[in-house]
Amino acid sequence: MHDAQDGINAQPNPERLLQMGMAFWASKTLLSAVELGVFTQLANGPRQAEDLAQALELHPRGAQDFLDTLVALNLLTREDGRYANTNDADFFLDRDKPSYVGGLLEMANARLYPFWGSLTEALRTGLPQNESKHGGNLFETLYSDPARLRGFLQAMSGVSMGAAQAIARQFPWGDYRTFIDIGAAQGALPVQVARAHAHLTGGGFDLPVVGPIFDDYVAANGLQDRLRFYPGDFFKDPCPSADVLVMGHVLHDWNLAQKRELLAKCHAALPPGGVLIVYDAMIDDERRHNAFGLLMSLNMLIETPGGFDYTGAQCCAWMKEAGFATARVEPLAGPDSMVIATK
Repeated sequence: MHDAQDGINAQPNPERLLQMGMAFWASKTLLSAVELGVFTQLANGPRQAEDLAQALELHPRGAQDFLDTLVALNLLTREDGRYANTNDADFFLDRDKPSYVGGLLEMANARLYPFWGSLTEALRTGLPQNESKHGGNLFETLYSDPARLRGFLQAMSGVSMGAAQAIARQFPWGDYRTFIDIGAAQGALPVQVARAHAHLTGGGFDLPVVGPIFDDYVAANGLQDRLRFYPGDFFKDPCPSADVLVMGHVLHDWNLAQKRELLAKCHAALPPGGVLIVYDAMIDDERRHNAFGLLMSLNMLIETPGGFDYTGAQCCAWMKEAGFATARVEPLAGPDSMVIATK
């Protein structure tokens, strides 16, 4: 009772509000560090500030403040004037490691950071604030430039890797023989699942232009004998058939009618007893706790004409409308969850 009274009598403190309002300072510092290759430069060992700044082509005026900010943000360490990566930065932000997830941060820096500056306009108009603002189309813009497409698909691998590894661990793959990832991008999920379960064969379905990037990624992981690419457009073509279909970080790109259409197409492609796994940063059913999922839905407002994120309960209901017999939600890594539906 005493503690509760103290809370009532405590003076309001603006610190949390100010930290949240200025959080873009820390965010942009990390994004610039990834862009500059700080963590890749330090992957081979500690460096003195002057040596590191020269390698990164930094002006002397801001170099030390920049590096020490990364120390204060627990992204770098500093001992005897020598800077080094923290363990997680070294593992996830060194471009030369297969665990690199910085592709997503590179995309955030190059695209999302400036677009989010127009969030207020998006909230007032309901219109995207990305490349399509001036008459373009997000996916046409991304997919028409080979370098930009490769970067985008690498970013999708970064955002999907944790969920892909969790799905490889959690789902009872021993009960099935084949699987296909619908909207597979570079192929992060097929590779993780195939690595973990040697009896499985399958692949990924995506637009034809994605094929060479998918094939390169699969071959780099030595899985070309078990995983193949299925070219097509999931709004124009039937989905390929397998025991298990997976759709990750795809459904939230589309409006409700399109979501229902995609779920119906997956249902039609599955055999009796087949399974559809949908995963996204699903919003908690009370819409109070998964801030990342809610922020991702705002990102869909920025990025798409009609896309939005959704709760697990909503997804289960849509799946049952599509004809699935059962649907259940399971948490994955971080903010992601999956819905598992059986035909």
